[in-house]
Amino acid sequence: MPLMERPANNRFDLTGKTALITGGGRGIGLQIALTLQQAGAGIILTGTNGIRVAEAADQFPIKPQVYQLDVMDSMAVRDLAGTIDLCPDILVNNAGVSRAAPTNHTTDEDWRAVLSVNLDGVFYCSRTFGSLMAERGSGAIINISSMCGEIVTRQQSVVTAYNASKAGVNMVTKTLACEWARSGVRVNAVAPGFIHSDMTGKYPEEVINAWCDLTPLRRFGQPHEVASAVHFLASDASSYITGTVLVVDGGYTCW
Repeated sequence: MPLMERPANNRFDLTGKTALITGGGRGIGLQIALTLQQAGAGIILTGTNGIRVAEAADQFPIKPQVYQLDVMDSMAVRDLAGTIDLCPDILVNNAGVSRAAPTNHTTDEDWRAVLSVNLDGVFYCSRTFGSLMAERGSGAIINISSMCGEIVTRQQSVVTAYNASKAGVNMVTKTLACEWARSGVRVNAVAPGFIHSDMTGKYPEEVINAWCDLTPLRRFGQPHEVASAVHFLASDASSYITGTVLVVDGGYTCW
């Protein structure tokens, strides 16, 4: 049925589609995978920690395919494409890390570790699976960026590598969206603000309270609120959207 004739609620239906999620063993990545399965998608769950991903798979009503994957290893990404022997309809580049330190205390290893996961990983996975999507003539890629790809947050100005990596993700998103638009592949990003997760949970309570005070909605977001944005961009409901960075930040960047 043509998109314009489909009922609005059906445009969010992912039945018959397959979604591959990196960094899906916990937190936001896991919630994204659960949400996309609830919408009807078949799930391919990946993560660097094979045990954690396997344990996460037990939380799904329909057990997903599970693979250990280091997104920093471009050959491993290519090998995975050959192993699963199918081109996913949806790719969610969620894997990410942060190492907070003042710039003069940021080591070469810290810099490379953050850029390798957050930016190289997005490029490697997009290059491999996005190219297959382009050959097929359809697909949706959603990169998990951050509001820190656009701004420097107060109380946390010691994340140069993280901010640089997310700014890079935003530009990769826009560039691939233009490159693959005529091939039927849409590429977008979701940029979360402060979300309850393992990454934010390590900060002191006074810092977390300060962030809430700086956010118009006066609270942290929940992983399911990020997952809903990903669901939208993965579905036909966003069929005319590509190259955008959808900010999910409770209004933080409005100030």
